[in-house]
Amino acid sequence: MIETVEKFINELKQALANGTFVKLTLGNYKGSEEHLQKIFIRPVEIKKRIRLLFQYRHDTRDTVKNFDVPEAVEVIRKNLDTGFRSAHLFTSNHDIQLTIGKRNARLVSGKPTTKQASPAAHNREKNYRIDPSSFYLKALGIATDNGEIKVSQQDKWRQINKFVEILAGLVENSSLKDKPTLRIVDMGSGKGYLTFAAYHYFATVRPAPGSPPVLGGVAAAAADGVVVSSSPPVLGGVAAVSADGVVERPADPIQIHLTGVEQRPELVALCNDIAKAGGFDGLTFVQGTIANHDPGEVDILIALHACDTATDDALFKGITANAEIIVAAPCCHKEVRPQIKPPEMFAGILKHGIMLERTAETITDGLRSLLLERSGYTTKLFEFIATEHTPKNNMLVGTRNVKRSKTDKIDRQIKEIKELYGIEKQRLEEWLKS
Repeated sequence: MIETVEKFINELKQALANGTFVKLTLGNYKGSEEHLQKIFIRPVEIKKRIRLLFQYRHDTRDTVKNFDVPEAVEVIRKNLDTGFRSAHLFTSNHDIQLTIGKRNARLVSGKPTTKQASPAAHNREKNYRIDPSSFYLKALGIATDNGEIKVSQQDKWRQINKFVEILAGLVENSSLKDKPTLRIVDMGSGKGYLTFAAYHYFATVRPAPGSPPVLGGVAAAAADGVVVSSSPPVLGGVAAVSADGVVERPADPIQIHLTGVEQRPELVALCNDIAKAGGFDGLTFVQGTIANHDPGEVDILIALHACDTATDDALFKGITANAEIIVAAPCCHKEVRPQIKPPEMFAGILKHGIMLERTAETITDGLRSLLLERSGYTTKLFEFIATEHTPKNNMLVGTRNVKRSKTDKIDRQIKEIKELYGIEKQRLEEWLKS
């Protein structure tokens, strides 16, 4: 057993030495530390030094630590000795799975999941749509005063950028692409991380319709081929470049009206203070519940991590407001789970709590997708971001469809699913019937 573990450690050392290391996951924890589940390990660059970031996944929280490479290897070795029964090493050459049993251990090697080693720098080598030095990121504790993303906030930073990337793509491929004014409502905005990011992108980064693109304050090249930078970026998102290379403010910048709806008054006050200090005139936070808030005219409705049936309330608000785009990241699927009466064929599987929970999530979000389609939307249900960054990673997107779906077929599918699992009610369906 010891020899097998050492072979795994040597494979790890080799991958770290030759630059093929992508990531490592430790799982199947049987140790004494309460609530610890997994450790996710990846390379980062801090002050021009490669270190390994350890993300410790607990039942209700994550903690992050950084180690120099030699120390990190020893920490991994110790964890394999004291509780973790499995380890999955990802390299650009191959993947290696270590499984530790009571009497022996075994290694299994397979084809690489990815053929490209993960960039080590905190700010990965990609064109992020959000400037890490943005005022609100500092105010919310995501970035330092120097405009560097904090190590403990790397997952949040990736989540923010991924969300903006998805939202930007949805707009560019919809009827909203050329609309000079966008009305957006974020239902359950919380501390406003994603709300501020959405406003920042559409108000200061995204080009106004018919204008040359500007990203991060860099304008399109002038007639002489010189790229001119606008500093700071022009509010409204676009700068025009004249023949002499002068950066000018566009005549008709895109107008954004974004409202964040949050139940907790202290968060509403905090976010409004940040919005005011940042000069975000089109961004407002209001206190209220999703079920009771009247969004008025809406182009885009967002509901990320609205708990349980609050997601259904948000979807209903988006549908009745005829929102062009509805984006939801559901969580806490509590309504359907206690109703499920497992079909006999699945009784042996769904007796396990974790399988019942996942089934409830699948059924709930599947029904929501069908109900959106019945209401005239084209839907997509996909993984928002990797589970190592957040366990709340499903995203449901609805884009208004001019051609309505066949409601009879959808009604039949919904009825059959409910009957199969013994489900009597689903919140969004009840809303739509009322």
